Amino acid sequence: MDLVVIASLFRCAKVISIFVLLGEVSMSEAVVENLDIRSQVSTEEWAIRQDLAAAYRLIAHYGWDDMVFTHLSARVPGPHDHFLLNPYGFQFSEVTASNLVKVDLNGNVVLNNGFEVNAAGFTIHSAVHMARHDAVAVMHVHTDAGVAVSAMREGLLPITQHALFVYHDTAYHDWEGVALDLGERERLVADLGTKHLMMLRNHGTMALGGSVGSCFMRLYYIERACKIQVGAMSGTLNMPSQGAISMMESTFNNPTSWEGLSATAWPSMRRLADRLDPDYQN
Repeated sequence: MDLVVIASLFRCAKVISIFVLLGEVSMSEAVVENLDIRSQVSTEEWAIRQDLAAAYRLIAHYGWDDMVFTHLSARVPGPHDHFLLNPYGFQFSEVTASNLVKVDLNGNVVLNNGFEVNAAGFTIHSAVHMARHDAVAVMHVHTDAGVAVSAMREGLLPITQHALFVYHDTAYHDWEGVALDLGERERLVADLGTKHLMMLRNHGTMALGGSVGSCFMRLYYIERACKIQVGAMSGTLNMPSQGAISMMESTFNNPTSWEGLSATAWPSMRRLADRLDPDYQN
């Protein structure tokens, strides 16, 4: 290696160490900054990274995160089957465009930024991305209400407008324990079929979409529906008419409607993420 290059690397390492010691940045932040991820990816990938990082921050804002144990993913644009997951051990409020980890369908990191991914997260997300090429984004959370409804024998009930946005597009998969067995992928995909939402029994909810925005919208509606259902179970339920249920199915049980909703609402959600902390963009 050229002596000039060695000297430059040594100076860079000293600067990083000084900033870490002073408490100005964490070592992980220093490593990512030094790697300059943005210069190593396409413009299209960087845009997806920023959208996905915004979704992580928004989920933290709504209180849907579960310490460091749930996950959102997005397919990287291009000819390769690569996708992005959160760095394991990070709070959702710490996720940025640069510290998202790019892996292939075998779980191999393909762009090293110093971080690893959650093995259980890889099992669930790789299953969907392998089988559903229409799934640009996949989001899975463990909220109180989502887990509660996933544990109800009846599952999600068609009792509210929020529920009927997603009711006919929701599949179910029985819990098999912590998702570490790669063999579960085939069973999960078979249960998912062509639907865009899933109740992971006794576990939580999952959504997928043709964009980060449409995926987030689906997750938003199923989570709101679950929260409302838990509250409504304390009283006698008033069921909507079959005509209203059928109308909602014919209107919203298709990807085009959700991409349209996303085009309207997702830009406002990005603005909310910007107001909360624009650091996610870096």
